[in-house]
Amino acid sequence: MFSTLPIPIIQAPMAGGVSTPELAAAVLNAGGLGFLAGGYTTAEAMRKEIHELRTLTDRPFGVNVFVPGETTVDEKALERYRAVLAAEAERLGATVGEPKWDDDDWEAKLHVLLEERVPVVSFTFGCPDKEVIAALQKVGSFVIVTVTSVEEADIATEAGANALCVQGAEAGGHRASFGNDPEIDEAMELLPLLTEVRASVRIPLVAAGGIMDGRGIAEALKAGASAVQLGTAFLRCPESGAHPLHKQALADPRFTETAVTRAFTGRPARGLANRFMAEYSALAPAAYPHVHHMTKPLRAADAKAGDPEGMSLWAGKGYRMARELPAAELVEELKRELEEAWQSSAW
Repeated sequence: MFSTLPIPIIQAPMAGGVSTPELAAAVLNAGGLGFLAGGYTTAEAMRKEIHELRTLTDRPFGVNVFVPGETTVDEKALERYRAVLAAEAERLGATVGEPKWDDDDWEAKLHVLLEERVPVVSFTFGCPDKEVIAALQKVGSFVIVTVTSVEEADIATEAGANALCVQGAEAGGHRASFGNDPEIDEAMELLPLLTEVRASVRIPLVAAGGIMDGRGIAEALKAGASAVQLGTAFLRCPESGAHPLHKQALADPRFTETAVTRAFTGRPARGLANRFMAEYSALAPAAYPHVHHMTKPLRAADAKAGDPEGMSLWAGKGYRMARELPAAELVEELKRELEEAWQSSAW
């Protein structure tokens, strides 16, 4: 699969409306691999985006979906967090959402992926059963599982994945780990993790986490990746569906660092450190998607009020290098930088 890409660049699937068909098409038509994000949407809305993307390009594309997680959570911890968030909601004139579990339309989305014969299918938050992977492969899909450890890499390889997306700690947005145990929150940085996974498995690897330019791409390829996945790098592109306040915050000097938090969704995720993180990170329970549903109305109210301090501004560690360029131009720049890096004596 990756050997057929003119350039080994993959646009990350960023859920919540960020990875639009226009963004994916621009990357695809520039020679990379564009992705749609199936997370936080319905199966039929995902199908509609697939159809729209197919009107914009004839190139093979990818779709990412979330694997359902644990249904059991600490209900008392959730109630405590809900009570804490009540004051935040009152200040905003909003209501705390209902803490509930759902499977993100899992079965229906699998049905769509099979029916639409999506060329590349990737999974986050877990590894599907062997039967699911085999069924997708039977209709021609190339299956990628996102992993954050050697143990997860071994599980996904055993399940029959065609390739792995190896996500380092530098990555923006949600950590893709299979579990959500706060007792094992440590995450490895990309290059050491890539080296360890490469030593354990023999299938192709995609490197993800903090990669923003051609030199970063070259480093990942040198460490054993067959391709690289960039998300934050595409956030400021005009085709990105990121909220305008999110795009502005990436270049705003008041946001000086990123941090990992469960405050917004109940799962560890990296974003620009803001007021909401500072006030609630220590209080949020490990309960996903329950906390996501609780804070969704609050995040929407802050966005409507023009206040990024209460929004989930997902971003990787290299966010300051995000460029405000059309996606096709950005891909061309990355390609040029990669060629320069390979030609440099340092390589």
